[in-house]
Amino acid sequence: MALSKWTPAKIKSPAVAFGRQLFAVPVVGMNKPDDNKLMERCIKGDRQAFEKLLIKYEKPVYNAAYRMLHNPDDARDVTQAVFLKVYEHLDQYDPSRRFFSWIYRITLNESINWLKKSSREEALENETADKTSGPEQQAENARISEGLQAALMTIKSDYRSVIVLKHVLGCSYAEISEVLDISEKKVKSRLYNARKLLQERLTDQGLH
Repeated sequence: MALSKWTPAKIKSPAVAFGRQLFAVPVVGMNKPDDNKLMERCIKGDRQAFEKLLIKYEKPVYNAAYRMLHNPDDARDVTQAVFLKVYEHLDQYDPSRRFFSWIYRITLNESINWLKKSSREEALENETADKTSGPEQQAENARISEGLQAALMTIKSDYRSVIVLKHVLGCSYAEISEVLDISEKKVKSRLYNARKLLQERLTDQGLH
């Protein structure tokens, strides 16, 4: 199964406005009926249906893994592992639940397990610069992007997960609740604390 080499999504604004999305990433349309139909076909051995799901979810899965790990190679490995696990466990899919909540939970779990297994410290890498802006703006965007990702990596995985689901994948509170199997009240509380921690880290870096 060959996966495309997605590059990390850029952060378009140097202002950290928590009333808006932190990360400018295209959000996959969550269509339960279509996904369920494709899964029904997958379970019956339709490889073409699985390819359609891979194409639809490959990029958001990679983006989520990258934000959890901040390493493009590790994110690709995790993305590969996620789709392999989905394919190997098709019979465990519960059609009463939405497919995206299942695959995102697998993605977060695989990313957290990868972090636990990894004992090395990864050097922070600059993300791809915005070619439409001038050199000075590109440098500033790269600095902000790196600083935000660095701050994200300093908070524990539970907090990082809700930030990724909300601001990278664009999930609603109800959808995050479904993915993480916690109450919406808990989601809001965890997200509030995660944002507060990020603000503190960014303030320490002089970025907020």
